[in-house]
Amino acid sequence: MFRKIDESRFLSRLLQNTSNTLARQRGLPVVIGIVLIFLSLIAQSLNVAIDHPLLAVVGIILHHVGVLIAIIGLLISIPLGK
Repeated sequence: MFRKIDESRFLSRLLQNTSNTLARQRGLPVVIGIVLIFLSLIAQSLNVAIDHPLLAVVGIILHHVGVLIAIIGLLISIPLGK
């Protein structure tokens, strides 16, 4: 099963393209993370006004995903080079 994943041309090209894109735009994951955290703030503020449980879940998920993407973006920015 893992051999097919290792030999997959699609995944190899996807990883190569992602690496090249992130090497050119190293700050992009951090900016995406900040935008998600800002959207989380909006969703949680709306939740205070409307008090809907779905908005609370969306706000929490956006916040955590945004923080993770921003941290990963900071961690991979150094190995990708200048």
